Amino acid sequence: MHDPAAGRETFVSHLESAIDGTRLAADELQTLHRDRPLWVRYDLEAIRRSCSREQLRDREPGMWRYRELLPPRSGDPIVSLGEGPSPLIPCPRLGGQLGLQNLWIKDEGQLPTGSFKSRGMAMAITMAQRFGVKRVALPSAGNAGGAAGAYAARAGMECFVFMPEDTPIVNQYEAVLAGARTFRVNGLITDCGRIVREGQQRMQWFDLSTLKEPYRIEGKKTMGLELAEQCEWVLPDVILYPTGGGTGLIGMWKAFAELAELGWLEDDGRPRMISVQSDGCAPIARAFAAQERFAEPFANAQTIARGLRVPAAVGDFMILDAVRESGGCAIAVDETRITEWMRQAVTAEGISVCPETAACVGALETLTAQGQIQPHERVVVFNTGAAQKYIEAITTTLPSIDLEKEIAWSEIESP
Repeated sequence: MHDPAAGRETFVSHLESAIDGTRLAADELQTLHRDRPLWVRYDLEAIRRSCSREQLRDREPGMWRYRELLPPRSGDPIVSLGEGPSPLIPCPRLGGQLGLQNLWIKDEGQLPTGSFKSRGMAMAITMAQRFGVKRVALPSAGNAGGAAGAYAARAGMECFVFMPEDTPIVNQYEAVLAGARTFRVNGLITDCGRIVREGQQRMQWFDLSTLKEPYRIEGKKTMGLELAEQCEWVLPDVILYPTGGGTGLIGMWKAFAELAELGWLEDDGRPRMISVQSDGCAPIARAFAAQERFAEPFANAQTIARGLRVPAAVGDFMILDAVRESGGCAIAVDETRITEWMRQAVTAEGISVCPETAACVGALETLTAQGQIQPHERVVVFNTGAAQKYIEAITTTLPSIDLEKEIAWSEIESP
């Protein structure tokens, strides 16, 4: 079948500073402008003339099917492990417990590296390869390190990962297994980020930190593109997203704006974006409550949901802008109840929900009780990782059976 986009290198028009709108060239390696992130901008009018949403039906499933809205040029090698689509799963029992008639979970835990980080790292490493990068480095408090290691291995690229020493052990091991040079740091992710920054000149690595290059957003954006297609181009009323660095929330909001401008959405209604954090690390929720555009660093950050433990996000204003433009909110939930909500969700639906997503269950409990989410509304929660990667959060003691004694059936019968 003829592809109208064939022969065109890319629909990217330029890069744009998110803080002041400065235009930057898209055909060279870029990081930040005034220490703040960059947007990738597209010639959407040219895309509208060249492509329609109906053409997607004939393409292979996965995030790369949206190639006109992605930065690689035609002919660029794609670094892929088979990303997406992640399933959109109805959750009637969990919804019933929370007073919701139309609750869904989009399960990113089923992606190649067990989390949503597959999307961002597939794109970031693909573009790093396109610009000739041979060595990358990043801080990670969770799934990003393992994903970066896996995709760097796929590309034959060196990878250095710096992790807080209390990062979940599975995340540490998966980075090592993928061949990444992995180091534990007695500090927070911000301290790890400082090491990456200070080592750039000496080590000649490219900084893959969240939002410090423009392409992880574009990978995460595919969550929104994919969700729109799965919902037959009618977006849900509410999206709850566990927020650390916030790249996924920012990327989805960008995706929805691009789809609206292309005329691909059935109506212009867009979801209320709910940014969810733990009260153990809640800089975005605190800034939202204070009506601030920028978030102050959160002191003494601690949460079992390690992906939420980002005390200072470089894209704080981008997260808060998206939340406010959508009519949504940023909320912090009780840290002490995260494992309870995790167990509730997995028990109700069998979906392997991570602690970060469990925080969203807590947010739903609060927001439905307050009437901010109505029973009839279509609500989507993003499960950003698989529960089995968080053994520290699910450790338990099982009752045992001694075969040398008579089986105590009464104990087995009791819940």
